Amino acid sequence: MMTLRQRILKVLYPLFTALKKKGGAPSAVAPAAPVPPPDSFYDLQVQLNNGKTLSFDSLRGRKVLLVNTASNCGFTAQYAELQQLYSSSREDLEIIGFPANDFQEQEKGSDEEIGRFCQVNFGVSFPLAKKSSVVRGDAQHPVYQWLTRQERNGWNDRQPEWNFSKYLIDEEGRLTHYFPPATSPVGREVVDAVHANP
Repeated sequence: MMTLRQRILKVLYPLFTALKKKGGAPSAVAPAAPVPPPDSFYDLQVQLNNGKTLSFDSLRGRKVLLVNTASNCGFTAQYAELQQLYSSSREDLEIIGFPANDFQEQEKGSDEEIGRFCQVNFGVSFPLAKKSSVVRGDAQHPVYQWLTRQERNGWNDRQPEWNFSKYLIDEEGRLTHYFPPATSPVGREVVDAVHANP
C-alpha cells in the first residue's frame, strides 16, 4: 500500500514532469558514436533483492536500462512507465532498478518492503537490485562505479543527479546514453534509443 505522501507524489508526477520540461531540463547525454569500454560491462554482476545474483554476461545481445529508484520521490510514478517499457520491449531490453537512499533519504525501506511496494502499486516485474548507493564514495555499487567513470565505461563521468536517472547499454555492452530523471521512460528519446539498431 502507498502512504499518503506516496499517493500525493504519484498525483503530482505529471506536474513535476511538465515543470522540468518548461524549465529547459537537459535531455539525453550521449557520445557522437558508441565508445568501446576499457572495462567490460559483461564482467559485472548484481545481487538482486530476491537474493539471486544476476551476471551481466547473461545480458549479451540485449539492451540494458539501469535506473536508480526510490519509493518516496516525485518521480516514483516512473515505475509504471518503466514497467510499460519493459512489457513492450522484453525480447530486446532488460531493465534493472537500483533502489538507493542517496537523495534526501527517499528510499528508507528494506529490500522486502521495496519489492512489495513496487509490485503492489506498479506491477513491477523487472529485476530490482538489493538497495545500495549509486553516488560516488566508498559505498558506491560496482555497477555505478562503471557507469560513472570514464576510465571504466569509455566516455561518461556523469553520476546520477537524482532518483530515476537512466543509463542505457547497447547490445555490445557499450554505454550509449544518460537520461536525466525528468526524462520519461516511455518518452520518444528513450524509446527511440531502445529501438535503435546497433
